[in-house]
Amino acid sequence: MPRGWEAVLAAASSPSWSQRIRAGRELASFAGVPEAAEALVALLLDAGDTAVTRQTAEALARVGTVAAVRLIALAVAEADDHQADWLQTGVHDALTRPDGVLDVAAVCGQLARGPEEAVRRGAAEVSAWADDTRR
Repeated sequence: MPRGWEAVLAAASSPSWSQRIRAGRELASFAGVPEAAEALVALLLDAGDTAVTRQTAEALARVGTVAAVRLIALAVAEADDHQADWLQTGVHDALTRPDGVLDVAAVCGQLARGPEEAVRRGAAEVSAWADDTRR
């Protein structure tokens, strides 16, 4: 685990939205670590501030690994319409940045063949967002 891991995990549940955003960005690279994954899904579904949802989704989409996109898909499957809008905005922000082309749709294709129904459902939605962004 990286140095200061406990502090970053604590920041994920901070009452401060800016601390939660920082935690989402810092934890995104560790989406495959169970403790980080749990915190990241909570940040993606943050009830306190839509900026946390948006920034965490963007950070995970920029990482673009199967583990990272899986967490977005899980959150999409659980999100209400309002949260889903902000998840979509975060993914869109990542996909339209000029400093890198991500193939989130290809990762979603892998996830769509996985065993978890919620992940398959969420991955289909994220894939559609990625397709819309490419048009």
